[in-house]
Amino acid sequence: MTDLRNQRRMAAAILKCGINRVWMDQDRVDEIAKAVTKDDIRVLIHGKAIRSRQKKGISSGRKKYIANQKQKGRRKGHGSRKGAKYARFPRKRRWIQTIRPIRAYLRELRDNKLIDPSTYRKYYMKAKGGEFRSKRHLRMHLISDGVLKEEDLSKEEAS
Repeated sequence: MTDLRNQRRMAAAILKCGINRVWMDQDRVDEIAKAVTKDDIRVLIHGKAIRSRQKKGISSGRKKYIANQKQKGRRKGHGSRKGAKYARFPRKRRWIQTIRPIRAYLRELRDNKLIDPSTYRKYYMKAKGGEFRSKRHLRMHLISDGVLKEEDLSKEEAS
């Protein structure tokens, strides 16, 4: 076996990689052994007799899999939680998610003349007080209080 340590060292310097990443074509070992100068090594690199191996990276396959699972809503059990309940999903954020659709619905009813401004104001203030759990809950209240009729709503949804 020919000693190619010198050639390997020069190739590593030229390829700007470690000596372990230098790959040499086993069919052209005699040709590589005759290379004495860096110029000779450059010619061999150009002729694809010497190459640098690809760096070994860290696979992101597991990371992608976990991210995909989390996107689907998995991996959220008690063992995966770090923060307290309201640190993970603050009360204010929950309130915003509840109140915005309710207010939008009331606005829509007022603009379409299904409720008058005084009724709008009355139910707006109730919503602000947290009386309604959701838009559907508000709608049930409006129907049971006789403010709205179900046929009015079905016409509204159809248009």
